[in-house]
Amino acid sequence: MALDAIGGDAAAEVLQAAVMAAKGGDMRAAELLLSRVWPARNGRPVALPDLPSMTTASDLVAALGTVAQAVAAGTITPDEGQAVAAILDAQRRAIEVADLAARIERLEAR
Repeated sequence: MALDAIGGDAAAEVLQAAVMAAKGGDMRAAELLLSRVWPARNGRPVALPDLPSMTTASDLVAALGTVAQAVAAGTITPDEGQAVAAILDAQRRAIEVADLAARIERLEAR
């Protein structure tokens, strides 16, 4: 807590000094300031225009095939492919849950 108080008291002065250093050409100061106001993105948008829509759980096979082809062609990285595959799998699970709920409702209606 004592360090927080000391830091809080000097924060405005330290910030002003960093801004002045950055304006004076200190690239490290500029980098520190910019990283706080404009953080680096953790990923990039992935465009897969040929990705088929998933309306049933069995559509996952074709969708994953498209993702695998994009990774193989170098259109997306393997990490991006894994991320897209995880999203597709979550969509498959949601479709399965919705299908099961509908089936249960139909059974209960009988």
